[in-house]
Amino acid sequence: MKVVFCGTPDFAVPTLRAVVDAGHEVLLVATQPDRPSGRGLAMSQPAVKAAALALGMRAEQILQPEKIKINPEFRARLEGASPDAILVVAYGRIIPGWMLALPPLGNINLHGSLLPKYRGAAPVQWAIANGEAATGVTTMRIDAGLDTGDMLLRRAVPIGPEQTARDMFPVLAEAGAKLMVETLAGLAANTIEPVPQDNTLATLAPILVREDAQIDFGRPAQAIHDRWRGFQPWPGAYTFWRGKKLIVHGLRVATGSQGFEDRELGTILAVKAKLLAQCGNGTLMELVEVQLEGKKRMPASEFSSGYQVKIGERLG
Repeated sequence: MKVVFCGTPDFAVPTLRAVVDAGHEVLLVATQPDRPSGRGLAMSQPAVKAAALALGMRAEQILQPEKIKINPEFRARLEGASPDAILVVAYGRIIPGWMLALPPLGNINLHGSLLPKYRGAAPVQWAIANGEAATGVTTMRIDAGLDTGDMLLRRAVPIGPEQTARDMFPVLAEAGAKLMVETLAGLAANTIEPVPQDNTLATLAPILVREDAQIDFGRPAQAIHDRWRGFQPWPGAYTFWRGKKLIVHGLRVATGSQGFEDRELGTILAVKAKLLAQCGNGTLMELVEVQLEGKKRMPASEFSSGYQVKIGERLG
């Protein structure tokens, strides 16, 4: 097939490579503009742009518009290419109606969940944060709604009890790349029957905000741990101690309630070998690695000793 590929971050790169390896002709690549990055704010190109150049695409085939809804030049390039399909993988832009109507096979999106579950901007993170044992990838035809189009193919992927979003992104990216190639083959052979989504089963995965990272000690320790896993590498997890922000780089569920169920939520219950805090439902959470605002990160045991943390103090 002749396709246009729209994508931006590392998650989209395996699909671009797989589509090229499968023999499809990528006419154009659309990705977001280069952005300043790092402490020096040097201009950094999107991962998809770097991958496209490495695959031998010419610079003029790579489009980086700031806006796409009303952009005559961008529209003319896509219409002039006359693709059979437009592939969209984590592009970071809402696809306008003129793009939806352009290719005969539609705009095909790779979504990082088992739709209709976890529609939205952060499906991988919220599946893990909510303690799901599995997630997956879905190819779908984009329509005017938010991840509401007809599904083409789906594949489930298990989530390990200690896996974080950082761990799962490359796993799902590789699974999604294979699924996209299978989807294109199925569409070419006319063997895929699009399936409408059951909107009554839909759940949302909204964009993450910094406040999502604040630890709520009213939750059971396992739920806090799941949210920490889901919010890696960003926004992470934090609480407050002695009026200062305490970033939690590592934590785990402590076994047993140790008879402290009646303590106030967030109360520090042990400070020597382990830094334990009271959580909801009589559960305990162990802080493993922390970082007080403005200071270096350190093991929780070193933090407890160095700052003379006392049993009975509260976090939060």
